[in-house]
Amino acid sequence: MPQINNAVLINDDIAQEHGLTIDEYNLLKQLLKRTPNLTELGIVSVMWSEHCSYKSSRKWLKTLPTTAPHVIQGPGENAGVIDIGDNQALVFKMESHNHPSYIEPYQGAATGVGGIMRDIFTMGARPIANLNALRFGDPTHEKTRHLLSGVVAGIAGYGNCMGVPTVGGEINFHASYNDNILVNAMTVGLADKDKIFYSKAAGVGNPVIYVGAKTGRDGIHGATMASAEFDHTSSEDRPTVQIGDPFTEKLLLEACLELMQEEAIIAIQDMGAAGLTSSSVEMCSKGNLGMEITLDHVPVRETEMTAYEMMLSESQERMLMILKPDSMEKAKSIFNKWGLDFATIGFLTERPFLTLSHHQKICADLPISILVDAAPAYQRPYINPAKPQDIQFPANFDLDLIDCLKKLVSSPDLCSRRWVWQQYDYIVRGQTHEGPGGDAALIRIDPYKKAVAITTDCTPRYCQADPYR
Repeated sequence: MPQINNAVLINDDIAQEHGLTIDEYNLLKQLLKRTPNLTELGIVSVMWSEHCSYKSSRKWLKTLPTTAPHVIQGPGENAGVIDIGDNQALVFKMESHNHPSYIEPYQGAATGVGGIMRDIFTMGARPIANLNALRFGDPTHEKTRHLLSGVVAGIAGYGNCMGVPTVGGEINFHASYNDNILVNAMTVGLADKDKIFYSKAAGVGNPVIYVGAKTGRDGIHGATMASAEFDHTSSEDRPTVQIGDPFTEKLLLEACLELMQEEAIIAIQDMGAAGLTSSSVEMCSKGNLGMEITLDHVPVRETEMTAYEMMLSESQERMLMILKPDSMEKAKSIFNKWGLDFATIGFLTERPFLTLSHHQKICADLPISILVDAAPAYQRPYINPAKPQDIQFPANFDLDLIDCLKKLVSSPDLCSRRWVWQQYDYIVRGQTHEGPGGDAALIRIDPYKKAVAITTDCTPRYCQADPYR
């Protein structure tokens, strides 16, 4: 085993500060047969977080149906893929960005939109539509107006700059969301059925390529933060919220789609939650390989960044690729043309470990299996909600029906959403047949005489009253 730099002595308190329980930390030491250093602890803490490992929901998510004749790719990749005929496929995904949006509404929502779009074009699809599903607290609550306006502006700002129409969504209000807003972003993309790209690493010795924006200190421990509960100190988490740049992402989109025409990419993975850590680990896990990364080669925008910071940064608009060696020069020229960083930061290894070096010292050496397969899974305790009481209707109603109608149409849950979707560019690209305001949006699919209907919908009050039905 390589000699590892242990500059900081790790104890139970430091492990708990990273979101691990004492039992989880003890399990980690048992699996490693040693005490991890700070960089290794940070890597494990994000990979074992709820956000990355689904340790509380994995048991239930596995019960959902995921296969059908038209399903090309189900759960397990950057996005789902379905066959729509004519050698075309729709690539789509919905993802939440709740905690960042509560802390910093504009950037939290904006980077949620940016992240979901990267997942789509990572698969080889051009995004054709954005949607959202939003939940806010009581309209009279002191933070609701601030959160609502910031989230809507963030969604509009990123989507509009990317040139992707935001064609639908929904908003509901309830006091239960006062301190726990929900911000779900969805993107749909269009790809050729025979040109879907995956994240499975292959080829011992093949180069590991970093492309896109530079790495900074924004978003460090964003995945761990997103797994935590909200409380009155959440505003202190502001530095963990990522900062988005939609103009850079637009360049990254075009550069990636151009390279995807060149038969150069073996595997590709967006750097989303947990940044360089999750992207490298996920690629290796799917390919049963390891990876050696020299962090001195990672493009950075801040001086004296540590290995810990580089591996846990969630700076936006970045990708990790495994390229065919004979395609390197062509790939580099494409990314240079689009004004983006292109750096060889490592290579694939037969030894299934993530090995990191920085300033000519080994700063982490972790088995991929511990990071992915050994994450604890839990069956959390739950209670059955109390059944709602039957409504007792009076024999006679002494109500003014006009007043009732006015009350209904003025309710925040029923009133017009025009002020929201008028902030979104929903006709950019010129393929929107039906935009926001109806039951579903309708997007034309060229060059064929067909279209896709898209909507988001949820009935939380029904789910609360009877979760199964």
